[in-house]
Amino acid sequence: MHSVSTNTGLSVLLVDDEEIVRESLYAWLKGEGYAVTAAGSGEAALEALKARAVDLALIDLKMPGMDGIELLKRIRQARPEVLCIIVTAHGSIDRAVEAMKLGAYDFVTKPFNPEEVSLLVQRIGDHVNLIRENRILKAKVGNQAAFDAMVSCSDKMGRLFETARQVAASKATVLILGESGTGKELLAQAIHQESARRDHPFIPVSCAALSESLLEDEIFGHEKGAFTDAREERKGKFELAHRGTLFLDEIGDISPKLQLDLLRVIQEREFTRLGGSKLIRVDVRIISATNRNIEKTVFEGGFREDLYYRLNVITLAIPPLRERKEDIPLLARHFLHKFAMETQREEEIALGREAMRLLLDYPFPGNVRELEGAMEHAVILCKGNVIAPEDLPARLQRPRPSGGEEGIRSLEELERAHIAAVLEECAGNVSKASRILGIDRSTLYLKIEKYGIPKKGKG
Repeated sequence: MHSVSTNTGLSVLLVDDEEIVRESLYAWLKGEGYAVTAAGSGEAALEALKARAVDLALIDLKMPGMDGIELLKRIRQARPEVLCIIVTAHGSIDRAVEAMKLGAYDFVTKPFNPEEVSLLVQRIGDHVNLIRENRILKAKVGNQAAFDAMVSCSDKMGRLFETARQVAASKATVLILGESGTGKELLAQAIHQESARRDHPFIPVSCAALSESLLEDEIFGHEKGAFTDAREERKGKFELAHRGTLFLDEIGDISPKLQLDLLRVIQEREFTRLGGSKLIRVDVRIISATNRNIEKTVFEGGFREDLYYRLNVITLAIPPLRERKEDIPLLARHFLHKFAMETQREEEIALGREAMRLLLDYPFPGNVRELEGAMEHAVILCKGNVIAPEDLPARLQRPRPSGGEEGIRSLEELERAHIAAVLEECAGNVSKASRILGIDRSTLYLKIEKYGIPKKGKG
């Protein structure tokens, strides 16, 4: 067993009895800057857990002596805060699903690409850091409202948190409404964590990111031979979320066929995989979300009314950031602290008065996600320990119309101008621009096409 300390803040325990796999993955993660401890058995892993703090455990499923499932159970019992990823061979997917039911965060299959594992670890690291930083912030804000990883000093958000807690204790299906970047998935996760299903999986699916056929496969899975590339059975998200929560993001984007399929599953609580005939029963709570005016879409015939009422048992609407500007200083300072830690700035960093005025004056069409990106930008460019206006992204520094009819623009004009400005700032990089705007790449491409924004740079 060996370890190395680093400065990323995420501590990883790697457990695999195969020395070649263990050493290669250890070297890869070490090179990425993580604090890695490697163990060749379940027993050695438990000893390592006694000796040091660990955020994430990568556990091989099949090991002599104590196998991955038993080790997972022991870790969940002794250190429930540790997130566990199961590493399994293709032929052991059922066991991996069993591990998910026992509380594993995710699983990966061998042979794997180290880059894919690295991206998964990075995503989990972001999640761990966000939870960690929000806990610190919660301690600082005292009586401010908090709901799991979400914090606010807004009365609107305080009432929303109170309602969400009541909803979490029920079995009701929930529809979350809100613009991109307001924190719809965070709210869904918080409801799951406050519910009786907290010890079972929370499985998110982005309905806008996939084509109809890929989304159908993602949700329902397929049998071996269902289509040309279906070389083995694949369980869908409904099965993986059994006894837990399935979060369907951007539900308003799904096709009429999938709307009908989803309605049947909600009504019957059973479905068949693609290419199969066997009925599979599931116990899943569905939380869905959309940034669309879903009632208008229903009225216009773009979304089934019967499915809408099935999903809309309880509605939670997250107000945009421009309607709760009192949260901007609180969240901005939180993100400054987060990125200052990530970039290892030794001195405290603060927002200057003029920079704060610009933040409060800006409408934040990308909401909290855009504010987070702006603070990361500011921390990187800030030369001292006080954020100045020139440290903020250029779009926040542009003067807004002072009034009069010549300064009034339609919502579409504002959206087009904002998207064009962000794309210009990102040198045409659609991936980066979509992250800043808080929308999927596919959605951004559609808006670029809709508004006739010139394409340049890379995607």
